[in-house]
Amino acid sequence: MKIHRTLKWILGSILGTFTLLFIILVIHIATATPKVYDNATLQLSRIDFKAPVDSLTAKEIHRNIKSIPGVKNDRLNAKTGVLVYYHDNRFINSERVYNLLMAKGNYNAKRYVISEAMARKKVCPVMDTNSFSYKFSRGIQRIFK
Repeated sequence: MKIHRTLKWILGSILGTFTLLFIILVIHIATATPKVYDNATLQLSRIDFKAPVDSLTAKEIHRNIKSIPGVKNDRLNAKTGVLVYYHDNRFINSERVYNLLMAKGNYNAKRYVISEAMARKKVCPVMDTNSFSYKFSRGIQRIFK
């Protein structure tokens, strides 16, 4: 009899915890608002270096890209050789930034350009729109709109 009561208590606790967490998830999805940025002209671009970049070259690249007018911020992953930077597309485009950077230093790099299919997507390119989590989130958002 004691085991039966203990088993009911454990199952009730697990069910209660699951229900509480599910309610918190639904409330979070319903109340989460997307961030609105007023800087619609800020663009994120990427340059891939063929080989890993050492620390001296990384400092040189950082100094050279910061000297280009219109470039706001940059981040270089030296291990993978990926440079990501923000630029204002009213003043300069990613191709011009790439050309100016290559003119300032002799780097073995290539400008990253996304495919047309990825550019046409309405959500993050790596997000699977057929996944359960995407459909669940969209359903909850539609209910509470």
